[in-house]
Amino acid sequence: MTYSIVARDKETGQFGVAVQSHYFQVSPAVPWALAGVGAVATQSQVNLSYGPLGLDLLQAGYTAEQAVTALTAGDPLADVRQCAIVDASGSVAAHTGSKCIPAAGHHTGDGFSCQANLMEKDTVWAAMAHAFTTTDAPLAERMMAALAAAEAEGGDIRGKQSAAMVVVAATATGRPWVDRLIDLRVEDAPEPLPELRRLLRIKRAYTTLSEADQLSDAGDKKAASAKAEEAIRIAPEMVEIRFWTGLEMAMNGDMDGGCELMSGVVREKGGRWVETLRRLAKVDRVPPDVAEAIEARLVALLPGK
Repeated sequence: MTYSIVARDKETGQFGVAVQSHYFQVSPAVPWALAGVGAVATQSQVNLSYGPLGLDLLQAGYTAEQAVTALTAGDPLADVRQCAIVDASGSVAAHTGSKCIPAAGHHTGDGFSCQANLMEKDTVWAAMAHAFTTTDAPLAERMMAALAAAEAEGGDIRGKQSAAMVVVAATATGRPWVDRLIDLRVEDAPEPLPELRRLLRIKRAYTTLSEADQLSDAGDKKAASAKAEEAIRIAPEMVEIRFWTGLEMAMNGDMDGGCELMSGVVREKGGRWVETLRRLAKVDRVPPDVAEAIEARLVALLPGK
């Protein structure tokens, strides 16, 4: 009782799955993806084995179509199942069993498949496909648009409860924690899609901050500063991003600009962040003289000072 999308991005080669359901904690059940291999969505009286087995079949050289056929052929309850697979070449295949609760169906396209069951209307999966193919954005945001289109068409007839999104890299590095680019979960919420969208925005901000750190480590301080500013624009409410960016600026010689950023955090959150600065200095994460100079400015901002 779910709607979902599986997709491979043509430009980046990334694979993704996004889903919403009136079901608690949909994230461990529906979305499955493996870098360099493909992605699987399994739903409708879900057979969890379709996820890992589907990926195993793709790794063994099966196409998406062959994998779906193999999964459903060995399942005596295939007529109540729904699944979709995209493989490393971008080929897709989907299955909607004849006994899936209506409205149920799927729409496959170039490198993607949208599928849904127990929907209010039988227009949901076509609306998802249209939104995905007409949105000019990275893969995650295009999948987000597909979910929003499903909800706009009425979505799950029972309502909404949880959502999830997974995006993995085009090729495997042997380090799954690196290959899993996005892994977001809304386990139980009155409005899971707005929350998923918020989490995706924050993830983009932290990814951008990480890129700034990499540029800084490489010695390109100007580019790093620009990236950090971009991260703040994406998620200005994230005090962590403002504090660490300000600290980096101060350590690189821009004491005024760095303290200005950190001062906003201290005004909002109080002396805990000043104490954080002190503890960083104790373990030489910040030069003591720099920490003292920053602290002198920040302490003056605390209530009662």
